[in-house]
Amino acid sequence: MSEPGQAMEQTAGRVLINESSIRYPGWSVASAAFVGVMTSFAPIIPYTFSLFLDPLHQSLGWRRESMDAAFGLAAITVALVSPLIGILLDRFPPRRIILPSILVFACALASLSRLGSSIGRFYLTFFVMGLVANGTAQFAYTRTMLTWFQKHRGFALALILTGSGVGSILFPPITQFVIGSYGWRSAYLLLGGIALLGFPLTAALVRNRPAPIVDEQATPMSGTTVDEALSSAAFWILAAITILSAFSENGLVTNLAPVLTQHGISASSAALALSFRGGASILGRLFVGLLLDRLSPQRIQTCVLAFAAIGSLILALGGTSLVALLGAALLGIGLGSEADVGPYLLARYFGRKHFSMLYGLTWTAYAIGGGIGPVVVGHFFDRAGFYPLEVLVGLALIAFAAAAVSLMLKTGDGAFQY
Repeated sequence: MSEPGQAMEQTAGRVLINESSIRYPGWSVASAAFVGVMTSFAPIIPYTFSLFLDPLHQSLGWRRESMDAAFGLAAITVALVSPLIGILLDRFPPRRIILPSILVFACALASLSRLGSSIGRFYLTFFVMGLVANGTAQFAYTRTMLTWFQKHRGFALALILTGSGVGSILFPPITQFVIGSYGWRSAYLLLGGIALLGFPLTAALVRNRPAPIVDEQATPMSGTTVDEALSSAAFWILAAITILSAFSENGLVTNLAPVLTQHGISASSAALALSFRGGASILGRLFVGLLLDRLSPQRIQTCVLAFAAIGSLILALGGTSLVALLGAALLGIGLGSEADVGPYLLARYFGRKHFSMLYGLTWTAYAIGGGIGPVVVGHFFDRAGFYPLEVLVGLALIAFAAAAVSLMLKTGDGAFQY
């Protein structure tokens, strides 16, 4: 007879999983995934990219639009390869995908410390990082979390995604300090070393659950086919939300440091705003993760996207450090939490059987929006010599459009019961 509080309980001759127990092994996997996501492409590249724009321009003479195009190239590469990575994650143990991706990403990132005057090398490195980006990030770890959790699925997904928030708090000020004290080459070398920190725990702990979770209402691998998902309105609504929010977020975040310094805010305060956004995303993700298991995820998504839109508008119009911190916090609460709701809704509507493939397709949508946004913003900067107000306000309006589109998602019994 099992004792109360044990991770495995016997009920009516069937094995049920007590996910609420601290001894449940899924939490160890989640902790390792947290560290892996914290040191992945997701927090390192978007949240430090803008800090290198001025140093690279001063050192190598590259134009803003040309540098932003490297981020766009990485994003488009992510768009093209994400479905393939999803197929591999559905078929093979996650470590076979994640561990090689970490090594390639870390080496490529460190190699930026050796950049010369040719911008082609810069593009090539971002292309390589784009190839493996989702093999290092929450995309790769989420599939594993779905095998370990049902009752606390929303909170577990939120927990690993807070890793990205922690990374976005820590890395911008560290990077800014190293750039200011030792130069941008040393900063890239340090970030390459940081990218390796998730390797040991992932190698030791991250794996799919070996036995299926017993659930009274569904089989563990139930789900729609890919064709059925692609023929549903829900999938394309989710894709549209993703494109719009990614265009707005990446267009702003990858240029946020120079946008804020244009408002008269110091470089250190701009780096602090990036970290503040990350801190707010942690609180937002954990809170939303708890709500996802209790309230309508569709309406939660609408609310968090509205927060992001308001934050974007404040950042576009604000001119003081305090206002910048407020805008960054709202942006973090919104778009940070929306990253939790997206995969939760995907599993809710379409099940787990082809989850990684479908998640990869939504990442394709994310990469399309996220790749175009920075290039557009950089183009207008190069034309005007500054960031036009109407462009920044336009990014906020696109974020509001994402919130409006989310109202089209149906709630209640229309969701797939996984």
